[in-house]
Amino acid sequence: MSTKDYLEKDYYAVLGVPKTASAEEIKKAYRKLARQYHPDANPGNKETEEKFKEVSEAYDVLSDAKRRKEYDEARTLFGSGLGGYAGAGGTRAGGNFNFDLGDLFGGSGSGERIGDLFGGLFNRGGAGTRTTTARPRRGQDVESEVTLAFGEAVDGTTVSLRLTSSAACTACGGTGAKAGTTPRVCPTCEGTGAASRNLGNFAFSEPCRDCRGRGLVVDDPCPVCEGSGRGKSTRTIQARIPAGVGDGQRIRIKGKGAPGENGGPAGDLYVLVHVKPHPVFGRSGENLTVTVPVTFPEAALGAEIKVPTLGGMPVTLRIPEGTPNGRTFRVRGRGASRKDGTKGDLLVTVQVTVPQTLDDKARAALEEFRNATEGQDLREELIKQARSE
Repeated sequence: MSTKDYLEKDYYAVLGVPKTASAEEIKKAYRKLARQYHPDANPGNKETEEKFKEVSEAYDVLSDAKRRKEYDEARTLFGSGLGGYAGAGGTRAGGNFNFDLGDLFGGSGSGERIGDLFGGLFNRGGAGTRTTTARPRRGQDVESEVTLAFGEAVDGTTVSLRLTSSAACTACGGTGAKAGTTPRVCPTCEGTGAASRNLGNFAFSEPCRDCRGRGLVVDDPCPVCEGSGRGKSTRTIQARIPAGVGDGQRIRIKGKGAPGENGGPAGDLYVLVHVKPHPVFGRSGENLTVTVPVTFPEAALGAEIKVPTLGGMPVTLRIPEGTPNGRTFRVRGRGASRKDGTKGDLLVTVQVTVPQTLDDKARAALEEFRNATEGQDLREELIKQARSE
């Protein structure tokens, strides 16, 4: 892809977010579109596959604060792209100003600044640097999803993931040439895979159009990959999901994506985690939550009660005399695992229960209690406040 094409892409429009979008808004938009256009959800649909690649490319730039800043600066400098600018001393089409591109890129100070800007954005060298050898290509990132039990998410687990990604064609070994033949060096770029494109007083290096950046030309293409040298690879990997992961969290596993080309590094694997709810426990960040029933005498007189823990023995909790319904107690170190290996807490909320049936002995005891507290009207103060308003 040429620098011109790169700058003319509106990554914000691709993700459907404004230029002022926060990192969280960008991530949320990407997740929604990635699920919609993921190849696994649209098997054999080339249009959605290309859309997925476009969405992933946009997220790669906008999710990285440094690359996003460089991208924004470059588009601000060149407006909506490079097409509206002429050579040295030219004016921008449709604009009401002119400037000398020679001054912009020729001076040592500004030239180095712009060179550094493009170097960071497009992973190329600084000002004056020209690539004369075929560039390694990083493999594509791969998306996957996994559903975990509540306990697996809290403690961490290793899962098996079956991945489908781009890889070297097995029929031709990645050459793109039919068996028994070999590709030849591209005469246009002389095997470098890159060509220079002049724009006024400076030139951009871009992939050679004749060989598409491979540096080789295939005269008799492989019938399996049609000369591309790439095919689909299905593999199963073991992925470690860290402890304390939450529902909807996206885990990055470096180097587990599609293999690179020309010695380039592999892409990354992004795993979207879904967590099944637990019938007893809930999550509040790094803490676990649980609601336990207590009787009226236990709440009124105080008691020691047994409280369940996730995957362990119950713990004893002392509730003081006069504990109100809904009060929450904290049990240290019985929550979800943190990144540093420590654990959060277990938050225990007591719920005073009312018996559905009473035997004669219990009824007589409650009636005796009611008679002993007959003069205490708990609603008297409430009624007074209501009348005063």
